[in-house]
Amino acid sequence: MAVKQNTGLPDGGKARRVYLLLRDEILNGTFQAKSLLPGEQKLAEIHSVSRITIRRALEALEADGLIERRAGSGTTVRAFDDAGGQVTADFATLMPQLVEMGQSTTARLLSFSYGPASQIVSSAMALPEGARVQTAIRVRLIDGKAFSHLTTHVPEEIAASYTESDLATTPLFRLLERSGVQVADAHQSVSATLAAPDVAEALGVEIGSALLSIRRVVHDTNGRGVEYLSALYRPDLFRLEMTLDRVGSEDSRRWEPVIDPGATQEAAE
Repeated sequence: MAVKQNTGLPDGGKARRVYLLLRDEILNGTFQAKSLLPGEQKLAEIHSVSRITIRRALEALEADGLIERRAGSGTTVRAFDDAGGQVTADFATLMPQLVEMGQSTTARLLSFSYGPASQIVSSAMALPEGARVQTAIRVRLIDGKAFSHLTTHVPEEIAASYTESDLATTPLFRLLERSGVQVADAHQSVSATLAAPDVAEALGVEIGSALLSIRRVVHDTNGRGVEYLSALYRPDLFRLEMTLDRVGSEDSRRWEPVIDPGATQEAAE
């Protein structure tokens, strides 16, 4: 099932806040497909709002196609396809500037923890059932202003080679290299999303602001998933650029990315 683009946020600041929090929890796998959400009264208690506010938030989630509400049966999270209905761009190369970004900007570590991988992370990285990952949340800053919110998941056996203080001072890809990981390739997708309350606070933007969303799964030379990155960028402070060449002949002419053969494929966050 494809996630539909909502035509508008629910009325009221509190309803919008609850909507964005629940939407984020559904999309990141906290509430998994086919599971039941807590009842309206319970959600009202959790978020310290009225049932009317909860109802408005749930109506917006239902309009997005993320949940299904049935009288007497509760509210069920619907299965969805991350790429459903969207045009997928296959970038032929990661921007070499990302390496420089990791060296010329600073990062602030917000959280560092270990726990079971969510359904989405586990599936994307092809992890065995019950696998544990190290999850870190950071913001990256330039000239003291936060421009990206980064959530990374690394298999526990790899993450055991570095500490919380290491991650607070060193780019993750350097720590992976130091642990002996030989990165082979990565798959990256780009889309857009809305700023949930915690992300909005970290980036200094309004709740519901539009953000650029990048998800990346990195593999080593054995095809093992070694990192799952979910990155959110302020579009006023970050942009993606690509140079294209017109190639082919006659009816088969097409646009193709220009690849610098000397450019590194390493990518910072």
